[in-house]
Amino acid sequence: MTERELLITAATAADDKRAEDILALNMKGISLIADYFLICHGNSDKQVQAIAREMKEKAEENGIQVRRMEGFDEAKWILVDLGDVIAHVFHRDERGYYNLERLWGDAPIENLQSELSQ
Repeated sequence: MTERELLITAATAADDKRAEDILALNMKGISLIADYFLICHGNSDKQVQAIAREMKEKAEENGIQVRRMEGFDEAKWILVDLGDVIAHVFHRDERGYYNLERLWGDAPIENLQSELSQ
């Protein structure tokens, strides 16, 4: 699976659990950590956990091992490390506070709408 396919898999999993404002940043050449950051949010602790759990399950179904998942119990900011893709699943209130989109403002935004609207 390419890193782009992994990104789409994670974004689709988030969309399936009704994550809001799904955004992907292309981090190639900007960060050594990952090729893509996927950012989204849920409106409750339970929804945030459901989004992260769905990402993990879909990745594992495709033979991708989740390297690390942090923040699951608190459900304010769950980081799902999929290797080339790092997903940041925020609680709505926390997303605005951390504002990763602004922090990584020099990263190009990937258009995921065509893949998510299928």
